[in-house]
Amino acid sequence: MDAQFAIAGRDFVISVTDKSVVSSILKMKKNQDKTCQLSSHTFMSVSGEPGDTSNFSEYIQGNVKLYSVRNSQDLSPSETASFIRGELADALRSRSPSHVNLLVAGYDRGTGEAALYWIDYLSAMAKVPFASHGYCGYFLYAVMDREYTPDITLDGAKALVKQCFEALKTRFIIDFADYTIKVVDRDGTRELRQDEL
Repeated sequence: MDAQFAIAGRDFVISVTDKSVVSSILKMKKNQDKTCQLSSHTFMSVSGEPGDTSNFSEYIQGNVKLYSVRNSQDLSPSETASFIRGELADALRSRSPSHVNLLVAGYDRGTGEAALYWIDYLSAMAKVPFASHGYCGYFLYAVMDREYTPDITLDGAKALVKQCFEALKTRFIIDFADYTIKVVDRDGTRELRQDEL
């Protein structure tokens, strides 16, 4: 029962994930940050099985950091997403696949553009302007498709996130108590509070 969505503008990505960890009908935690910082300008949000999400996140974070140490440069968002997709594909062919869905958000300092990548547990990947994983997608894709424009500003994206919250409160059976909201742009990654939207 994860809620995970993101919106990309030309020079920023805003990402939202719920903070609850559930198993069946049991809520185990209500303050979990489901995002993982990969570099100063790239992060991913992860949903899926609780054990798989933490193990896979730590594995990817460690390998991306190792690459940057060995090569004295960070991977770009597209390179990071391709690496993650390759690791998921390899795991899928093994006896221990990872059941994780990811949204990789980043700002490419070389091109000056932001990018959002949707990756599912079957290692399908797509560069998208907006994305969602989990049951919330049934409600949010309609809102984002109707309101999104290619030249959306950060303030416009914040307003769109508020509309998504309203759609979830109105239509979704589960009321998520709190969310992790992160923005990545040319200044790096920062976290926002809900009252800053």
